[in-house]
Amino acid sequence: MRVLCRCGLLFTGLLCFGLIAHGEAVNNSEAGAVKWHPAAGPLMTRWAETVSPQNVHAEYPRPQMVRSQWQNLNGLWQLELNRAADSVPAGATLPEQILVPFPVESALSGVMERADRLWYRRTFQVPDDWNGNRLLLHFGAVDWEATVYVNGKQLGTHRGGYDGFTFDITEALVAQADQELLVHVFDPTDAGDQPRGKQVREPKGIWYTPTTGIWQTVWMEPVPAARIDDLILTPDVDRSCLRLTAVGRGTGEEHKVRAVVRDGKEEVARAAGNVGSEIVLSIPKDRQKLWSPESPFLYDVDVTLTEGERPVDRVAGYFGLRKIEVAPDDAGVLRLHLNGKPLFQIGPLDQGFWPDGLYTAPSDDALRYDVEATRQLGFNMARKHVKIEPARWYYWCDKLGLLVWQDMPSGNNRSPESHKQFETELQRMIESRRNHPSIVMWVVFNEGWGQHDTERYVKLAERWDPTRLVNNASGWTDKGVGDVHDIHKYPGPAAPPREPDRAGVLGEFGGLGLPVPGHMWTEKHWGYRATADSRQLTRKYQDLLRGIWHLRDAQGLAAAVYTQTTDVETECNGLMTYDRAKIKVDVSGVQAANRGDLPKLEVLVPTSQHEPQTWRYTFDPPTDGWHRAQYDDQTWSAGPGGFGTEKTPGAVVRTVWNKPEIWLRRTFVLPRKFDRDALSFRVHHDEDVKIYLNGVLAAEAGGYTTDYEDLDLTAEGRAALVPGENVLAVWCKQTTGGQYIDVGMTALAGQ
Repeated sequence: MRVLCRCGLLFTGLLCFGLIAHGEAVNNSEAGAVKWHPAAGPLMTRWAETVSPQNVHAEYPRPQMVRSQWQNLNGLWQLELNRAADSVPAGATLPEQILVPFPVESALSGVMERADRLWYRRTFQVPDDWNGNRLLLHFGAVDWEATVYVNGKQLGTHRGGYDGFTFDITEALVAQADQELLVHVFDPTDAGDQPRGKQVREPKGIWYTPTTGIWQTVWMEPVPAARIDDLILTPDVDRSCLRLTAVGRGTGEEHKVRAVVRDGKEEVARAAGNVGSEIVLSIPKDRQKLWSPESPFLYDVDVTLTEGERPVDRVAGYFGLRKIEVAPDDAGVLRLHLNGKPLFQIGPLDQGFWPDGLYTAPSDDALRYDVEATRQLGFNMARKHVKIEPARWYYWCDKLGLLVWQDMPSGNNRSPESHKQFETELQRMIESRRNHPSIVMWVVFNEGWGQHDTERYVKLAERWDPTRLVNNASGWTDKGVGDVHDIHKYPGPAAPPREPDRAGVLGEFGGLGLPVPGHMWTEKHWGYRATADSRQLTRKYQDLLRGIWHLRDAQGLAAAVYTQTTDVETECNGLMTYDRAKIKVDVSGVQAANRGDLPKLEVLVPTSQHEPQTWRYTFDPPTDGWHRAQYDDQTWSAGPGGFGTEKTPGAVVRTVWNKPEIWLRRTFVLPRKFDRDALSFRVHHDEDVKIYLNGVLAAEAGGYTTDYEDLDLTAEGRAALVPGENVLAVWCKQTTGGQYIDVGMTALAGQ
């Protein structure tokens, strides 16, 4: 079986190799053609229909270091679940099949079963014209421990579920047509201490179905004995140059490096130097094109290894010329600066899960769609949450102009061995993804999960990559180090206090939930805050963003991350459904909110958050009809809102309420002309609340909030309003913990 590419090098304008011959069913020579179909998963994406063993993830997997020849090993492999690690099935036909690179738990694998030990097997042929070269076998990622055998020879073991690894298999090849490849995988998921992100054996809530085994492309390439092993591409905006280091393998003093930078077909810079040493490629100022979300320009770079004057190896890639830093703005407030200018970064929390492929997107087009949709919604950034993506996802972020905050996948980190593994994988993450201009921040820990030695890790990250920002911990346990102070607030928003040396960012907020029937993983679902429909979801998002822009101006907030890009399993907090079939919000409305272009919010009935408002109130059950306009409340007490107990989160207590229930009334005047559809209540309640307008139930909500939030009026409540004087009546109850109630009413101008 030959899967070759001889169509030349991939430059940034080439998105795929049109001449690639794709993989066929495994072991045709042994077992005949094998049929494949996906398992019956609970939800599939539209891209699943295009997936087949002949075309699965056929794109070149390493877009920043491309060689002209390669062989894709994706496709159907043999599989055996839960076979002992020391029982190597060399030469044996395994009982099942799996579509690589989809994890065994996924529908697109064709298996959709859980196992912590797997054996993979397939055969391949080495093209005759690769003779005389070394042969490298690459794995994009295998979760978690992979031991690789070729023709019965054990090549080694790799531990780490997110980083790529390579074996030189030349010495293991045999003089026959078919070569045998075996991979044994062990993955304890949350029974182990390794970095694993949101994967658990029993998914629920914010914890999701695990990924076990091969989940990124497997491929081979022929290379010379002396070759380029890695590229380090460091843009320098201040000096208008690219600092390039070509790391060699098998090279000596006789080997040199030549590098050329191009803008399309035109040469921009050329330089030469030693292997392993930094080469400076100066870009003339009149040819300088800075990379940004608004203009994501990418230069091509061509690197040649020579022996004397003879070229022995050549790779091609790309880079973006950009600079990220924390610096004061004109008012002296610390901001995130891109290319010397403050840029407020706004983006979604991106989990990177797929209903049919789990960690593995069904196709490269699907990967691209998520980035395109994020940009379409007006975001300029995404926080990649406790997962590391294949290089092609970052390629699309580079190409389409999406900034990335890259999380280190979390683990429990309960032992010295796990601490060492965490550090190893953190370094691999930074070194394997550092060339992507889209990545502007490394996030070491998330919400205190497995957090340890924070200060030391921040210093390491700064040493491994001094060109990017480092976030010591997104949410919860800030250690006062790194470039930003990152807090979480649901639904929020909020901002950390200003600091002299770090910018303040909101690493998570929002979580507005909306289930969409027909596009759900299960009927069971949850969100941090429920919404009734797309219109309400959009309005609530706009209200949150109104607060974000206020915090930017008033408290120096420098960036914000909204939860989240898509629904994930039972979690319905996405701007899109889990299958990506529906964008749940009004796109133009969210675009405008992300630009800060929001309709003015007019206060019709003020809350007591900033100024006390007088209410009639009672703690004793009133007589029937207490909520009607004509009811006589003169025997009730009068006092300023809000009502509650001190230390209730977000409360502004002006009158103590510490009884089980409270009843409130006040009158207000509406103008002669008003738009009923533009009205909403502004409420902070702890706990259940019912709100009446002129005797009609106009809104109700269960549970509690920790801040003031919008609550839509019912149709009956809107109809009950009249120009002139109206009566607002409120009931609230308390069962445990804090308690608080305050209510006002707002209108969106021009709505």
